[in-house]
Amino acid sequence: MALSLEQKKAMVQEVAEVAGKALSAVAAEYRGLTATQMEKLRLETREQGVYLKVVKNTLARRAVQGTDFECLQEAFVGPLLLAFSIEDPGAAARVFKEFSKDNKALEVKFLGVGGQMLPGSELDRLATLPTREQALSMLMATMRAPVQKFVTTLNEVPGKLVRTVAAVKDAKQQAA
Repeated sequence: MALSLEQKKAMVQEVAEVAGKALSAVAAEYRGLTATQMEKLRLETREQGVYLKVVKNTLARRAVQGTDFECLQEAFVGPLLLAFSIEDPGAAARVFKEFSKDNKALEVKFLGVGGQMLPGSELDRLATLPTREQALSMLMATMRAPVQKFVTTLNEVPGKLVRTVAAVKDAKQQAA
């Protein structure tokens, strides 16, 4: 079914808004996926806060103009699914990685992160990025380590003194 000019404009505007605030993008070829598999993928992306859309390549090129994903324009070839990660840069990559394990028909073609286009082979690298909570946890553990080591060192001084006094007391009791 062909889209009217108004529908095309609305789609370009919708994708442009999402691309403007997205942290990363994943494009995959979906040839060979059944409608049931596509619905399952859509459900998984929604649960992870990922925007997923099938967009004609000419409309996708217009939608990403002026965004960090402008570098992807020339790669829009063939039937592609576009997934944009809004809150977590690795969310779309994780969804596609998990989904492609069971569905070999889904083939990741390229990624977009920070104004750079990466090949689909870099999907694992993007998928292993920590979530915001994980990154904050790692940062806090790193910041806590020196303080914890300092406190442990300070605690050793009185502990060593107590052990020394106890050893002297034991030595005097054995001598007597």
